[in-house]
Amino acid sequence: MISFFQESPREKEGDFRPGVQLGYLLVFFFVLAVLNLSPPKTLRKKHFFTVTEREMTDPSDGALVPRADPASSRVYRFSHGLAPLAASPRVSISWGRGNSLRVSLFPPDPAASVCGEVVELDLAGDHDAEIDDVEWRRIAHGSVSPFAVLQNKRNSVLALEKMGPPSLYHLEWWEYVMEYSKDISKLLGNSKSVSTGVIESPTQVLKTEQKPTSLKAAWELIEMFYADRLCQAWLPERLVDWLSDYDTLFSASSATVRSKLVEFQNDLIRIQVIEDNPRYWEVIGSVLAVGWLEIVVKLLRLHGSYQLHQLSRRETENGLVEAVAVLISKMPRMRHELEGGRLGECQKNRPDFTRAWEKWRAQIMKLDCSSFWVQCNHLPTREGLRNLLQILLGNTNSLLAATHHWLELFISHLLYIRPLTSGLDSMYSLAQKCIQLKPVSKSHKLIRILIGILSENTEVVLAECSKEYGPWMVAHATELLTTGSDEAESLLRDERHNLGEISLEELNRIIYAQVLTSHALTWQIAPVYLMSCIKQGVGLLEILLYKQAFRSNRHLHKTLEICRLYELDHVSSGIMKIAGLYHWKHGRKGAGVFWLQQAGDEATLNRIAQQLFASVGKSLSDESFKQWEGLVELLGSQSRNAGGLEFLYKYRDFKKSLKQISDGKNTEAAKKAVDSLISLMKNPSTPQRFWVPLLHDSLTLLNWPGRPLLDVENTNLLLNKLQELSLARLLPEFVEADVPSQAVSSVRLALATNLGRAILQE
Repeated sequence: MISFFQESPREKEGDFRPGVQLGYLLVFFFVLAVLNLSPPKTLRKKHFFTVTEREMTDPSDGALVPRADPASSRVYRFSHGLAPLAASPRVSISWGRGNSLRVSLFPPDPAASVCGEVVELDLAGDHDAEIDDVEWRRIAHGSVSPFAVLQNKRNSVLALEKMGPPSLYHLEWWEYVMEYSKDISKLLGNSKSVSTGVIESPTQVLKTEQKPTSLKAAWELIEMFYADRLCQAWLPERLVDWLSDYDTLFSASSATVRSKLVEFQNDLIRIQVIEDNPRYWEVIGSVLAVGWLEIVVKLLRLHGSYQLHQLSRRETENGLVEAVAVLISKMPRMRHELEGGRLGECQKNRPDFTRAWEKWRAQIMKLDCSSFWVQCNHLPTREGLRNLLQILLGNTNSLLAATHHWLELFISHLLYIRPLTSGLDSMYSLAQKCIQLKPVSKSHKLIRILIGILSENTEVVLAECSKEYGPWMVAHATELLTTGSDEAESLLRDERHNLGEISLEELNRIIYAQVLTSHALTWQIAPVYLMSCIKQGVGLLEILLYKQAFRSNRHLHKTLEICRLYELDHVSSGIMKIAGLYHWKHGRKGAGVFWLQQAGDEATLNRIAQQLFASVGKSLSDESFKQWEGLVELLGSQSRNAGGLEFLYKYRDFKKSLKQISDGKNTEAAKKAVDSLISLMKNPSTPQRFWVPLLHDSLTLLNWPGRPLLDVENTNLLLNKLQELSLARLLPEFVEADVPSQAVSSVRLALATNLGRAILQE
């Protein structure tokens, strides 16, 4: 189905360019759209799949994943002299640097044949601009360990299910997924506010905080609604916390409570009488509407009636402000727990929360009907406090006026009008109502993901995650999506005939693994994701390893280590064989022999030995003999009996002895050389075609000055060998040795002379 890894002919160190046949087709359609061309008829009827099952269509027709912005691609025009094709364009696809794909188009119009166009596209994916490439690589490496641990736990659970009935053990899979999610969440950064000062300023209502990222915001949304079963009963409170951390992300597209609060805090130091400022009461109402109780109480206690010199004259006013602050700080909150410093009374179950909520509401209504309001002479305070009480009582008009965009209005409804909401019960209809009341001009990507979640449309969630955050998000968030949704599990894990009998989950992991292989610093973590793909993972991993192996020794050793980790012994053996042949053919013969030995390739080693045999019949210089001797040594003692390698070792010893008698005076060394020569000539493993080269190399021994080194018996043995060689020349399979033409005559004359000297000596 997929042509997975393909490299450019101009491959460079550390530059690995993967490609997918599916990707080629998608890019082809994109380029046709950019240049206003129609796809060929043979391609129009086919459907192609990304992370969802939607056909490639124009953005205007409701596609979940619209095409990339043409403005992000680079178009070059050039002249050419190619003859135009009839009725169809000519298209050429090639890799550029890194992840850029170049698509060259030659128009079919004869009038336009002088000019073609090259569209260069970056296939690395347009990640969130908040996160640069270095940070993405850190995230990619950091997320490998949690992903691998979760996959190992999944395999253990499946093994336990096969061993016995479920009653023998108790496993809550969502708890494992939550551990995995928390690890990934920590990797994505800290979204919580952190104070930078030792002594907090009285006028500082917002603490200094790290800039949040929409990637972590999206991750926490998916975790909240799909994986965390503990928070299903207190989703409104989780949404309050989530908005508190990420409300600033929406400031670019619309006004938010946080942006207004930041503006007010910047002006706070210049305000003389804070309770007379209308913005003061507006900001408090907005903050209260979204449930940030700690900030509300702190703002209320900035009221002028708390000043010591004012208390005696403004007791009623101060009492009303304090009463409202206490009611807000005592608000019942249906939560699992309350962190230190958080206001409210935590209720962990619905009956307790219902009783506490009714009691608290009765106290608010009693205060709202109190006669003390008549005694409050400060009009802004009286009106501001009563507006806060209306917000606490869930007055829709007050909530609508206090919030700035529909998500804030949505959360305020959950807090004060529908506090018993749990799960996704009627949340989508409430969200649609809030969107109508507080529409926004530009939809934020997090809002689109939230709408997909509330509408229980997993395909929309997947498409938005893929479009906005790339393959990493889809490959890792799948574990969260399939935890609490049967629809998502069916969508992502059912095998599909039109995807080559693999699931969307496996396809997304393969796509992410392909992205990892496109960079030299991340390719080595791709096997973790490929091995989790049951159908095609192992095969694609083998292709990846074969492609990576031979660029450098570092890559080769890393590849072999991956083979060892995943028990791919056959791949490891094949890689070492190919590496051995690669080094041998490129002149690195020692490295070639070493890797062939590691692979246990006896057949190739024997063929190399036969090539070394051919060197015996030639005159070896000192340098060439050193190389030849080293290769013989590398072949090792294990293969001495294979292919006549025993002869090579004896010949090496003989040549070493000859080098020691080059001055013609070392008689003892010469005697050892003669013994080696006789041993070689008597040994049946010595091929017949090497007799003459051996004797020709031994002329110094045969003509040794002073006295003959060979006795009559050994001299006759060598003469008989020459006679056998003369008869063997008559046979058709005889191979002539590569020696000078006068070599045989010189050897015969030397043997005859030595025989005469030996007879006289005896």
